[in-house]
This record gives sequence, C-alpha cells and structure tokens, in this order.
Amino acid sequence: MHIAQQKLKENIAEYILYMYQTEDVIRAYNFDLDAILENYVKPQLPDNSFLSQYSKWYSDLIQNMKSQRIEKAGHLHEINEVMVEISYLHTTLMNIIKDEKYKTLFENALQNIEDFKEKSNLKDKNHIEIAFHALYMKLLLKLQKKEISAESEEAFDTMRVLLAYIARAYHQMKNGSLDFVNN
Repeated sequence: MHIAQQKLKENIAEYILYMYQTEDVIRAYNFDLDAILENYVKPQLPDNSFLSQYSKWYSDLIQNMKSQRIEKAGHLHEINEVMVEISYLHTTLMNIIKDEKYKTLFENALQNIEDFKEKSNLKDKNHIEIAFHALYMKLLLKLQKKEISAESEEAFDTMRVLLAYIARAYHQMKNGSLDFVNN
C-alpha cells in the first residue's frame, strides 16, 4: 500500500509492475484476505502498526477485482487507465513531439517486443503493454529463481530502457514540465 503510493508518485513503470504482482498475489491466495495478511503481508512488516491499513487496502483491492470481474485474469481499471495514458504518451512522443531519443529506444526494443508478442498470449495488446508484460514475466522468472539467458536479458534490457524513458516522460507530463513544443 505505502509502496504502491510511493511508486505511483515516483516511477509509474514500477507502480504498474508492482500492481500486476499485487493482483497475482490476491489471485494466488484465492481472494482470502486473512491468508494474504497472515502469509504475505505480516512477514514483510517490521511490526503490526500498519496491519490495519494494509488490511483495508487489500480488502478494497479484492472488492474492486471482484466487482470488475478480473478474478482469473486482467487488470484493475485504474491500472488500465494509466496504461492508456502511457500509450497516448508513446504516440505523442513518436508522432507529435518526434522525440528522436525515444524513437531510437523504441526501434531498439521493437523486434524484442514483437518476438515476445509472438511467444505470448498478448496479440491484442499494444507495444507498450507488451513491454510491461515482458518485464513482469522477467520479474516472475527471477522470483522463481529461474535462469534467464544472456540473449533474453539483452532483450529485456531494451524494453526496460524504453519503459524507464517513457516513465520519466509520464511524470514530466503529469507535473506539467514535459515540453510538447520544443524537443
């Protein structure tokens, strides 16, 4: 909860990946709030002083996921809305601002994004969403302590750099400091 709020303010890419993980944790514990708190939250807390806040946060997320009918798959509306904003920003950086550095980063990542799209079940997603899902998959592989080949690491890295750049631009856009005229 506090981590999500901090990431939302500081790094939108990390926020999205964190929320993907949180949704999966909720699913893994079958939407059982008590099990989430006991087995997942409590072991990470230095003390129980924040437990009631985490309980409320997870309870709200569980309720939202159920009401939005994403018990098996999918993402919360608020995450999808941020993704739409980032996708619009991608189009803006590419076609309106014509940010040369961003265009180069995108071109460097594009083949890797396309390769991941072919190997995944994400045929209906845009390039930016696919890059986020690829990095989330990398996170899951690391959590499972699975080996990642050097070639895959290189591919993930092109997407990581692309998303880091667009995350920075997103925060600039949100605070009004992104220059849409002079690049």
